[in-house]
Amino acid sequence: MKIIVRSNGFTLIETLIALIILSFALLALAGLMVTTTKNNSAGGHMTEATTFAQDILEELRATPIDKILSGNDQKTGSHGIQYGRSWTVSPNVTGVNLKTITITVAWTDKYNHSIRIISAVNQ
Repeated sequence: MKIIVRSNGFTLIETLIALIILSFALLALAGLMVTTTKNNSAGGHMTEATTFAQDILEELRATPIDKILSGNDQKTGSHGIQYGRSWTVSPNVTGVNLKTITITVAWTDKYNHSIRIISAVNQ
């Protein structure tokens, strides 16, 4: 008489191999989460810098064209990062009541970053 032994579960080796595969997958996901968090933070800083540039552009657009002057200032973001804003106004083109405004916003988190917006103002 033959006795047939059937296995109804997993062996210890199979379980350990499954845990090793799961560990590698979770390790890869952890690295992906770090990258995603860094990119999300950088995007937030870029959005904040763009908002600061748009704010000064709207202020300059509301100013009479003959009183628009170059300048700079500092703004503090929501996460405590200092943003340096500078704007340069080109002189009127002869015969045209038009000025070109170049706004640069620079900040440092882990690296030095900056954005530049160029706009023409006519009143």
